[in-house]
Amino acid sequence: MKKYIKENSFFLLIVFICLLSSIILIGRRWSVESSNKTYDIILDYGELELMAEQSEHDTAWWLNQFQDMGINYVGLIEENLCGVLCGLDTLEELVVYAKSKADFLRETLGIEKIPSKATFGRILSMVDGKQLGEVILDVLRERFGTTGKVIAVDGKAICSTARGENTHKALQILSAYVTDSGITLAQESIHEKTNEIPVFQEMLTYLDVEGKVVTADAMHCQRETSRRIVQKKGDYLFGLKENQPSLLADVRLFFEDSINRDQWESCQTAEQNAGRIEKRICRKATDISWLEGHKWPGLRSVFAIKRIVEDHGHHSEETSYYISSRDACPRSLMDLAREHWKIESMHWLLDVTFSEDSCRFLSENAHKTLNSLRKFALAVHKHFLSDAHKKSSLKSSMLSALLRTDYLYDLLWFL
Repeated sequence: MKKYIKENSFFLLIVFICLLSSIILIGRRWSVESSNKTYDIILDYGELELMAEQSEHDTAWWLNQFQDMGINYVGLIEENLCGVLCGLDTLEELVVYAKSKADFLRETLGIEKIPSKATFGRILSMVDGKQLGEVILDVLRERFGTTGKVIAVDGKAICSTARGENTHKALQILSAYVTDSGITLAQESIHEKTNEIPVFQEMLTYLDVEGKVVTADAMHCQRETSRRIVQKKGDYLFGLKENQPSLLADVRLFFEDSINRDQWESCQTAEQNAGRIEKRICRKATDISWLEGHKWPGLRSVFAIKRIVEDHGHHSEETSYYISSRDACPRSLMDLAREHWKIESMHWLLDVTFSEDSCRFLSENAHKTLNSLRKFALAVHKHFLSDAHKKSSLKSSMLSALLRTDYLYDLLWFL
């Protein structure tokens, strides 16, 4: 067993973190179900898809037929749960590891019996991913609060859900992320027949943005989106690219023409790490009356950030343009623009640390559920390390949770 844990520590770590997150939320359900002697018939989704492929009807038609027969649930067996909970081939490994921590789980969480792999699969297929996200948000809001000056909005495709090589049909999840606290305030699925823009605009109907700066990439640089944010007493900061061609052309021309130098203010920063030097120069227009013809809602700032990178003899330059309803100095605007990087970093961690793009499910709902649990784990580790003033990395914290019961105990009770 020691050899097994040593060789598979990284994968087992991820499993246990997700296991703990899910057990906290489903523990009560399991205690009720263990004393319930009734049974449900569950149809494997893989078989449902196979039937659709071999007939003239789609999966929705077949599901309706089985519902008429009293079969109301669709489950995922272990072969279909390949990669579930971030990298494991089957649920057996999850159950084996949970059983190895049975005493700890019983003493700490009051769980008397570890659910079987079939039960885990059934629960995973039945949990409402959106409602779970709301429950997790309530827990995190009560424990850590959701204070922060910046809400970053970005979409992420879960590539493993794509059929064949068509990544455009992969499940996408749009998230609104508080960059200071690392908490996801809201998330919505994006389906094939729509895109991020209307989903984000709908999200703004219930998202509290008052007094906050909402950042997003150039896709969301839209008049209607800007109007909704300003109407709710928030500020926007958007990248500016070719989807707004006339506005981009005017802003680019302004900053490229040196004759306008006396009409902007600027600041510069430099960072050096392992021989790589990155300089950033931010220039902000002091007067934007020349943009009034664009009639952009709430527009108060336009600025450009030029990145100059020297990396072991390789030189590169790139200039990005931004618009914002927040009027601030160049340094503050540059810092706000860089805050958006934090949601992209979070999405990167979902792929690298949790192997989200490699987890293959046939259930969209299972992906939503696990996406919520992974974000939950990231937020808990972030706050635990910050509160304890630890300098450990996320990976080190997870390894400690795997190998040290005392560390895991502290992490759980930190909630």
